[in-house]
Amino acid sequence: MTAARTIRIFDTTLRDGEQSPGASMNLTEKLEIAQALVQLGVDVIEAGFPIASPGDFASVSDIARAVSEATVCGLARCNDADIDRAWEALKQAAQPRIHVFLATSSIHREFKLRMNEDEVLARAVAGVRRARSYCGDVEFSPEDAARTEIDFLCRVVEAVIDAGATTVNIPDTVGYATPSQMHHVIKSLRERVPNIDRAVISVHCHDDLGLAVANSLAAVEAGAGQVECTINGIGERAGNCSLEEVVMALKTRRDHYAIDTRIVTQRLVPTSRLVANITGIQVPRNKAIVGRNAFAHEAGIHQDGMLKERRTYEIMRPEDVGLERTDLVLGKHSGRAALADRALALGYQITPEQLQTVFERFKVLADRKKEIYDGDIAALCEQQFSALPEQFTFEGYSLTSASGSPPTVELRVLQNGEPRSVSVTAGDGPIDGIFLAIEKLTGIQTACRDFRVQAVTVGKDAQAEVTVELVETSGQAGSGPATPIQIHRGRGVSTDSLEASAKAFLAAINRVALGSQPRIHPQRA
Repeated sequence: MTAARTIRIFDTTLRDGEQSPGASMNLTEKLEIAQALVQLGVDVIEAGFPIASPGDFASVSDIARAVSEATVCGLARCNDADIDRAWEALKQAAQPRIHVFLATSSIHREFKLRMNEDEVLARAVAGVRRARSYCGDVEFSPEDAARTEIDFLCRVVEAVIDAGATTVNIPDTVGYATPSQMHHVIKSLRERVPNIDRAVISVHCHDDLGLAVANSLAAVEAGAGQVECTINGIGERAGNCSLEEVVMALKTRRDHYAIDTRIVTQRLVPTSRLVANITGIQVPRNKAIVGRNAFAHEAGIHQDGMLKERRTYEIMRPEDVGLERTDLVLGKHSGRAALADRALALGYQITPEQLQTVFERFKVLADRKKEIYDGDIAALCEQQFSALPEQFTFEGYSLTSASGSPPTVELRVLQNGEPRSVSVTAGDGPIDGIFLAIEKLTGIQTACRDFRVQAVTVGKDAQAEVTVELVETSGQAGSGPATPIQIHRGRGVSTDSLEASAKAFLAAINRVALGSQPRIHPQRA
């Protein structure tokens, strides 16, 4: 078999991924994801677009200082102000990269840039030269390359390499390409651009037609040396090439591609869960590699085959992506050691003090459920260690409700350690009543933009996981017209879905009340 070559994995979860509607992250969350990406083994972390906002500049700057094991990249348009701002954010990085881009397709030249080919070429070269004056590692992207005339694309690529670009990225910006087309473009660049050996060819594919992973693999097969992707495939519109899918395709079919990456694949599922929890964009059950059903077998024929030989219906081992082969079922008689071992296997390296807190919650849950699954334990760890400092802590509720009548809700919380309660008769059903009771008790006015509930594991006694998005509004509850300010997310888990809803609402309210304070997490293994 041909000797394997190693390609770079360029992760843009913190830049392109954050452009998913509703996926914005605060600085602490971005730093946490950046550290998880380092543990995952990505080669390049695109940390943001520094000139886009003060928050983006701060996140790129902080990640540049915090991360030394991977290249930290900042995006910039081909203009002086963008490039200068990118370098200002990146200059303290151990391995900085400036990523400049300019559209090259005819539709972009005519309608967006209003520039001809020579003007685009001149600006691209000027942008790369300015970036190279700051930094030895410069990436250039001809935006909408997949719809750019191949002759002009070759001219641009040759010119920017001469100007100092060390990586040339070929984006399928609108997800228009097909695998055969992408293969042809990369092959043409390798054959027609005389200085192509002085740069790494990269590819950045969007998923508008569901072909981002296929197009990326086709590009790698044609000789691309870097793939740009995101955790869970999040990103603009339909998203980006999914990191976990392209990496596991290369690993599983190494016999075909003869390609290696530096990715620690056992970190894929924990990293996927982290990004889902922070962004609020949950992974579909049938998502390849990291979805809940990815290694589930229900059909009798499949189960029979699995019992006889795993390879009959599994082309990958669950262990290779960070899952255990089967759930280790724990119960109320299980001890701390078993819980700590299971938490560690799931990616949570917790201190003895943290273990005690999780163990106490585990015992309460075990009295409610007969069997505790991996999903339950992960939820306990995330619930405990993903929380902001709490001004309001859920204590309990009582509720009476009947069809056609507003519910009566009595809610009990601790506010900074002091017990408080409120009773309301209002709302369209129990959950709305709980929400209104929380608003009345806290005096914080919000609007619920999104409410989702799903089972953590299986069975009628499964824990409910509730996630909410609240739009913070000006003024106190009932004080007049509300003006949208900011979106805050909350998450709650309980075998009682109403209790989980109350915890989720309070978690989001705590974000409103306390602002974006650093979150306390266990050290991830």
